[in-house]
Amino acid sequence: MYAWIWRKLPFGVPGKLIGSLLITAGLLALLWYIVFPWAEPLLPFDDVQVTQDNGVPGEPAGEPGVDGEDPGVDGEPSGDGHELPYDTTRNNTPPPSPSR
Repeated sequence: MYAWIWRKLPFGVPGKLIGSLLITAGLLALLWYIVFPWAEPLLPFDDVQVTQDNGVPGEPAGEPGVDGEDPGVDGEPSGDGHELPYDTTRNNTPPPSPSR
């Protein structure tokens, strides 16, 4: 098929190269703007269901801390709702500089 297209494109090798690029760009535009938007609702990429450890969506996973807040570092509730995976009080020394 590609050999047939190559033989049918006019104007020698430069014309065939430019024609091939135009055909490729046209096919990509057709896929990007017509085919993919049409097929997107048919594909299951947005069909997401988040569950907790018990497998029930929306149920809390375990026992919450004080007043329904999740316990933070050292059992204290985190006030801002963000949990850091490390301790910032022990990681405050700058890295050693390279010796020359």
